[in-house]
Amino acid sequence: MKNTEYIKAIEQLYTSNSNKENAYAMAKYMKFNFEYYGIRSPLRKELQRKFIADYGIPDIENILEIIRLLWQKEKRELHYSAMEILEKRINKLDSSIIDFIEYLILNNSWWDSIDFISPKLIGYLFKTYPELIPIYTDKWIESDNFWLQRSAILFQLKYKQDTDFELLKSIILRLNTKEEFFIRKSIGWALREYSKTNPKAVKDFIENNELKPLSVKEGLKFIIKSKYSC
Repeated sequence: MKNTEYIKAIEQLYTSNSNKENAYAMAKYMKFNFEYYGIRSPLRKELQRKFIADYGIPDIENILEIIRLLWQKEKRELHYSAMEILEKRINKLDSSIIDFIEYLILNNSWWDSIDFISPKLIGYLFKTYPELIPIYTDKWIESDNFWLQRSAILFQLKYKQDTDFELLKSIILRLNTKEEFFIRKSIGWALREYSKTNPKAVKDFIENNELKPLSVKEGLKFIIKSKYSC
């Protein structure tokens, strides 16, 4: 099957399950940054499973072209499909894929794509190829792009006990002066997730550093909920 035929099959499947009312509501929720078919997440994931069962995952030789073509489409659900398809092949790709993933971060950027790409795609790559970490986290932190900066903060989100907390603290402190909402929120999210593994370390860090109020609020949510004290 040609790459264009593969993409056309996804588009036809989603078009046949589109919902105009949902499409408007979803676009409004996302500040009208994207167009939608109007397929809610549970149904879309069911359709995605059916599609992959019928058409399979693209091979290594074709997958990046297919992902790029999907990423150039206007409908946001196609971007979700692209990310999920890439995740299924990420363990077959080498470290050079990081530049392609950076392209995904920088294009069609919004919190929903970054929050998938960073922990699931970058997180896997950086754990597999740790030599990439200082190169790209430094580059992203020093950039003027807050989506790249958010990605640097969130890539360890699912690492749990494997989290390099010294690195996370360093990244947070380098970005702590930023007023951007998505940076302040991501700092809190990263701290909250790690607090599920090491609440004392997170509590001590928050108490000993002047973080933004939103970051503190988000970072302490699990600690407060679990009534941890030390």
